[in-house]
Amino acid sequence: MMISTKGRYALRFLADIAEHQEQGFVPLKDVALRQKISEKYLEIVVKELVRDGLLTAMRGKGGGYRLSRAPEEYSVKAVIELMEGPLAPVACLEPGREACPRREDCRTLSLWQGLDKVISEYLGQFTLADLLRQGNAFGEAQENCNEQ
Repeated sequence: MMISTKGRYALRFLADIAEHQEQGFVPLKDVALRQKISEKYLEIVVKELVRDGLLTAMRGKGGGYRLSRAPEEYSVKAVIELMEGPLAPVACLEPGREACPRREDCRTLSLWQGLDKVISEYLGQFTLADLLRQGNAFGEAQENCNEQ
């Protein structure tokens, strides 16, 4: 499983908005500059975040974006699932999927179920507020991350 730039940028955008929204509505161009992300690409991401009610938008002078709820109410898992779809490691574990006909004989099912549980529990324990508090404390992976 790999989280796409869309999912990663959505989290970065929301965290940036959460960090700066005490100033009022935050312009997309300001976030794009701080995060070093293309405005055009962010527009695509933000459109989904607004459509699904995670952000409130205001047009015109003094316009921009702000969170619709408190940062504590934004689960990292929910944001990633919104942008990426189900995080199940294999198709047979995706929500709403018909049960696999080999389920009873599948020697690997418990392996995939365990991985699914680990991913879900790990991402489910963090909120936007945690991202703001933790900063770079999520490990040195960020130093090696070559996102733009």
